Amino acid sequence: MNKKDKKLSPTPTHDAALSKMQQYCAYQDRCHQEVRNKLLEIGMRGHELELIIVELIQDKFLDEERFARSYVRGKFNIKQWGRIKIKQELKKRNISAYCTKKGLSEIEEDDYLKTLEKVIRKKLTTTKSKNTYELKNKLAQYAIRRGFESALVWTCINELIS
Repeated sequence: MNKKDKKLSPTPTHDAALSKMQQYCAYQDRCHQEVRNKLLEIGMRGHELELIIVELIQDKFLDEERFARSYVRGKFNIKQWGRIKIKQELKKRNISAYCTKKGLSEIEEDDYLKTLEKVIRKKLTTTKSKNTYELKNKLAQYAIRRGFESALVWTCINELIS
């Protein structure tokens, strides 16, 4: 179905849009930008859109700090991303520096270093290279792309490969 085939649905009422957004936010933590985009998608504009966002915040359906904390936990524990990549993704979602800092505080330093080592060890088993220099370089590039700090990456690699 293309855009021409779609019939324009009427703008939902305030209560209908609020109910829909409450369900949307209850399913998983959302940031303000995701909710704003969803409201625009269903046809809400201007003052009504802002009013719904305010109500969602007041009713604790929307909380940027809570979103940042759960986002960081998920991306670190499940996807094994580093702090740099997580910070960039939060910035893309217009999360404040304060909330980003609070979210990143969810990562324990020991867990962070263990995860970095785990990521590098796993990549080490699948990486082929002609010499140690090339091997270290490939591992470092991989870990840095995952969002880990280069100084930590090189320290870890040099400890693993002597």
